[in-house]
Amino acid sequence: MAEISIRNVTKSFQATSVLREVSLNIADGEFLTLLGPSGCGKSTLLRILAGLEVQTGGSVAIGERIVDGVRPKRRDVAMVFQSYALYPHMTVAQNMALPLRMRRLSSWQRLPLLGRFMPGTTATTAEIERDVTRTAKALGIGHLLARKPGQLSGGQRQRVAVGRAMVREPAVFLMDEPLSNLDAKLRVQMRAEIKELHNRLGVTFVYVTHDQAEAMTMSDRVAVMLDGELLQVAPPQQIYADPDDRRVAEFIGSPKINMLEGKVLEAGLANMAGAAFSVPVQVASGTTITIGIRPEAFHVVDSHGLNVLTGSVRMVEHMGSDLFVHLDVPGTDHPVIARLLAERAPQIVSGQTLHLGVKPERLLLFSADGRRLRPEDHAGATVLRMKEHVQ
Repeated sequence: MAEISIRNVTKSFQATSVLREVSLNIADGEFLTLLGPSGCGKSTLLRILAGLEVQTGGSVAIGERIVDGVRPKRRDVAMVFQSYALYPHMTVAQNMALPLRMRRLSSWQRLPLLGRFMPGTTATTAEIERDVTRTAKALGIGHLLARKPGQLSGGQRQRVAVGRAMVREPAVFLMDEPLSNLDAKLRVQMRAEIKELHNRLGVTFVYVTHDQAEAMTMSDRVAVMLDGELLQVAPPQQIYADPDDRRVAEFIGSPKINMLEGKVLEAGLANMAGAAFSVPVQVASGTTITIGIRPEAFHVVDSHGLNVLTGSVRMVEHMGSDLFVHLDVPGTDHPVIARLLAERAPQIVSGQTLHLGVKPERLLLFSADGRRLRPEDHAGATVLRMKEHVQ
């Protein structure tokens, strides 16, 4: 079993706090992605799991064993780095065989000249070669075993790095932005290959990235991090459609979610950008809230009314099947962006007045401190929480 338990892990570099009381459970065989912007602490957390960094506080367990203080090679994990970390003077076969040689051969057996004459060296070396060949064929790089890294493309080097980790048959794969050096087309291909590899091996994957497309397409669950804190851990669709925090909602999604300030007029009704909106939460009258609207939640309507934003079209981006419409709405600092299906949208041009409707259930509501407000929140408790934010 290779479940991972992270309990109240902190990490500081002198006076700088990098991780703040991070707690997380990762199930055996799960594909979990740590997602966040550069500097949020996700790579530091991965290095702590690998044993390459020592946490300031808290504990880490892999399986039923607490691994605090355990050396990296004793943790039964394999790490794939952003830079691939291949030895340029070694062939693909030698790079992939290296971790097996270090594990299965003694220091005497690894000696360049005398090692081959030591008892058991020939049999063990042949077994290592078979394992390397089998893994290389599974990754589609069997024909590259005699080449050196300098003779390979970026995608081929990435496969070699994965193969070197895979050949060890570890309990846990740790991947630190392994696709960031590839072009866009190859990244899409490699995302599918890594997910297929996970499905085939059935072992635990912990993947670090700042690319939300990677996180959303490959993961069983996504852990969103910001400024050393774990904001939300959930399946990709839940992270997108039901964020717990305003920062999560703003980080996930392209185009970015529209965030508009509104004020509650009475129970179930709020004013925003000169329009009235039904809000399915009960908060005190006069409370300032933030209303988040995903670009695809809009639809074109004929006239102004309840749950409708009206503005002037600033710009239209034609994206093939979609249109990204930038709308200047009175009372807002930034354009509102709507993502409309090209085949269903009327002819839209810059300068025209456009009415965009949205269903109340598509609104994401946040309190002044960024917490999510949901319809199922107890009305009385919500009012008490929100009174302090009334302006």
